[in-house]
Amino acid sequence: MDKVNFSLNGKIALVTGASRGIGRAIATTLADYGAQVIIVSRKADALEAAAEQISSRGGKADAMVCNVGDIKQIEHLCSSVAEKYGKLNILVNNAATNPYFGDMLGANESLWNKTFDVNLKGPFFLIQAAAKLMMHAGGGAIVNVSSINGVRPAPLQGMYSITKAAVICMTQAFAKELAPMKIRVNAILPGLVNTDFSKVIMSNDQIYQYAINMIPMRRHSEPMEIAGAVLYLVSDAAPFTTGACLVVDGGALA
Repeated sequence: MDKVNFSLNGKIALVTGASRGIGRAIATTLADYGAQVIIVSRKADALEAAAEQISSRGGKADAMVCNVGDIKQIEHLCSSVAEKYGKLNILVNNAATNPYFGDMLGANESLWNKTFDVNLKGPFFLIQAAAKLMMHAGGGAIVNVSSINGVRPAPLQGMYSITKAAVICMTQAFAKELAPMKIRVNAILPGLVNTDFSKVIMSNDQIYQYAINMIPMRRHSEPMEIAGAVLYLVSDAAPFTTGACLVVDGGALA
């Protein structure tokens, strides 16, 4: 029987929203297991700090600035990856935004556009561009970071939840379409994670206690607890896994 293989040696991996939180933990973990990681975010200084942290652990990281809500910047990013590395093996669509925390009746078009540009349009076109690079490499693995909110919308997070539901559908659609090209497409659905992104929940005791009471394990998670799920999905340990939605939520959806 073959040994389960989590090694990413020789793989080129691109992680969006990688300057902090879940994205940074994912990029660090992929680098720990041998991948050359391309970390992407909007802010160069934050990226450089993340790259230095990865390098200090013995990993390889290359920082590239890109706003994934802008298709022109996505095109430039993928052209840069192709020119510098000649291939792409792994893509993790982690970048997301939630600019509005409130009732959907109070949301305006500007907030709608920003949420959908970053959370859905950007990942769609990044997969489209990345898949072409992966075909030349003989295949690849894509992971989209959705949310349990995509299955069960959270109070005051309606628009965000809608985009995360769409990410699940997008994952399944691309999984079917790209399987013949040996490109696997999966999603992870985190629950409450201790990041800057969730500070509106973490900093409000009433909201936090409400959220914790929905979790059978009675705690939130840390970013590195999400990274292990991504490692499995992008590695050769998961060669027959595509179109899956891996829930990492302490039992909240159980």
